[in-house]
Parts: sequence; C-alpha cells; structure tokens
Amino acid sequence: QVQLAESGGGVVQPGGSLRLSCATSGFTSDLYAIGWYRQAPGKEREGVACISISDGSADYVDSVKGRFTGSRDKAKNTVYLQMTRLRPEDTALYFCATNCNPALVGQGTQVTVSS
Repeated sequence: QVQLAESGGGVVQPGGSLRLSCATSGFTSDLYAIGWYRQAPGKEREGVACISISDGSADYVDSVKGRFTGSRDKAKNTVYLQMTRLRPEDTALYFCATNCNPALVGQGTQVTVSS
C-alpha cells in the first residue's frame, strides 16, 4: 500500500501561486502515476491532473490548463502541483491519489483563493 501526504496549501490572493506537494511512501514500486483531485464545499470531487511517474507527462482538466503544472522528483518520492494565476474558483481541498484513483487519496491540503 502507498501512503500519501499532501502539503503546501494556504491562503493566496487571486492571481497568486502555490506549490502543492505529495510525498509518497510504502510500496512505491506499485506507483506509476499520481493524480490531483479537489473538492469544494457542496461540490463533487473533481480530477485536476494525472502525472506520470516515469516521464513526468501529465493530463489536466481544461479549467487549469496553462495555469497548473505537475512535476515529480523521483529521488524524493514526491510529486508536485505548481499552481499559478489562481482564481477564487480554485478554492478547494486538494488531494493526491495513488495511480490517479480517486478512491486512494491522502488527507488533503486546503487551498483558499480570496482577496
């Protein structure tokens, strides 16, 4: 089983940036991708990005394309989500997910975009 620990959330003004981290541990040999999901109050969980561990390639939901960038540091067993030009509608609890499976997520980190 892979353990996940998200960090890096916070409060930022519109237009600002944050970098989320997802530290992985455990059976990381079973890990081939990390997904990022978010859930705002009263809304369904939404897939944001799915990042390949092997080559770092990523797919993004349309609403974040050009603003969010995923990356990974294999030596640190950590995957990142760089978020730029943040908008109030990006406010949510962000989770990382094992192999982009929304049923296998960590505890989450809160991102609040507000002036």
